Amino acid sequence: MTSPVPAGLGLSPAEVIAVLEAAATAPSVHNSQPWRFRVLPDRIELYADPARRLPATDPDGKEQRLACGAALTNLRIALEALGVRPLVSLLPHGGALAVVRHGGRVTPSDHILDLRRAIPARRTNRKPFLDDGVTAAQLSQLLHAAQTERSWLHPITDPSQRNRLHALVVRAHQVQLANVEFRAELERWTGHGGDRADGVPSRSAGPAHEPQDHWVLRDFSGGRARERVPGKDFEHEPLILVICSYYEGMLAELHAGQAMQRVLLTATTLGLSASFIAQPIEVPSCREELRRLLGAGISAQVILRVGHGSPVAPTPRRPVAELLIDAEPVLPGGTP
Repeated sequence: MTSPVPAGLGLSPAEVIAVLEAAATAPSVHNSQPWRFRVLPDRIELYADPARRLPATDPDGKEQRLACGAALTNLRIALEALGVRPLVSLLPHGGALAVVRHGGRVTPSDHILDLRRAIPARRTNRKPFLDDGVTAAQLSQLLHAAQTERSWLHPITDPSQRNRLHALVVRAHQVQLANVEFRAELERWTGHGGDRADGVPSRSAGPAHEPQDHWVLRDFSGGRARERVPGKDFEHEPLILVICSYYEGMLAELHAGQAMQRVLLTATTLGLSASFIAQPIEVPSCREELRRLLGAGISAQVILRVGHGSPVAPTPRRPVAELLIDAEPVLPGGTP
């Protein structure tokens, strides 16, 4: 039986499926999985899926491009783990966000293999974390991961900065809840019973917000959050990290998305958990104030809450066949 997934980059159809499955486990706003791929004999092309952009939550498509950047990191790591050096072109002509070609053979390092194993193990953990702190050595590895992808990781440790950022999170959250379209979009994509291949099921939502929770405000449960176990509150002082770019625009967002995923995978290899604090990024006025708060000519792209969490189940993923554009099998001789 002919595989519906073509060969490409010198890989068999089964290897292409494995690589695209890895790419598709990247995080995205409300688990919308807003990416598509075209597999050709000499390249894999990555596209944003316009049908899966969330206009109320992500009005300028910024988070969609961050998610596609994260998928690209997974794709690159999966290829390198198979011995293919990925040669990446960002924002080429033709509407693709990225094109990945075969850059020669490579022997994967132990580090790459560790990151490859972390891809299916990474989870967005919306549950409370333990109060155990992230060590200086762990933070150093996370900082290096962001720098590897031409981005900067800014820990929010100064009490004044933390207070100002928290105020921004609360204000952006209130702005979004006052938006009817945003609330409808949140309800459409979250809190389902787990019978879909996308969105955030109620089992992955985490506990409902309570007054003592300072940093985790958004309810992904659709009103179906489980009752909180007494004493299992969110950690009081989580590690808050902001992934920043050195400039604005689509290219910066793709770099930041790649950095975000490498930071998340590195955290996974270190036994750490992470979730997103997206509100100030999604509300343009708050994002601009956040840029001024950070200063130093850097632009905030992603805010992460990082710590030691308990295990959580994976969110659902669409099959690879649904992610393909012009998925025609390659005929003998290498022609589609």
